[in-house]
Amino acid sequence: MNDMTGNFAAENAAAANFHLIQDVDVKLTVEIGSTTLTLRELLALSESSVIELDRQADELLDVFVNGTLIGRGEVVTVGDKFGVRMTELVAPEKRG
Repeated sequence: MNDMTGNFAAENAAAANFHLIQDVDVKLTVEIGSTTLTLRELLALSESSVIELDRQADELLDVFVNGTLIGRGEVVTVGDKFGVRMTELVAPEKRG
């Protein structure tokens, strides 16, 4: 078998494997920032409370899949809903 035939077979096997898992649910989380509150501060929150986060308004959002950081993006509006435009992806070897 030459290299071209081997590559084609490997690509077919990868496509078949992907087909097996393509309907598996994953949890996508977008984090705009975080903060630490005491229990007293948490209990004092009301409907009009403002919580200061650890990021600037113009910073990118972190995008996680199943708790693993996969990239960063920015908020966009799609009709009357919010979305995230991915602007950078984290290389697999740099994921924590």
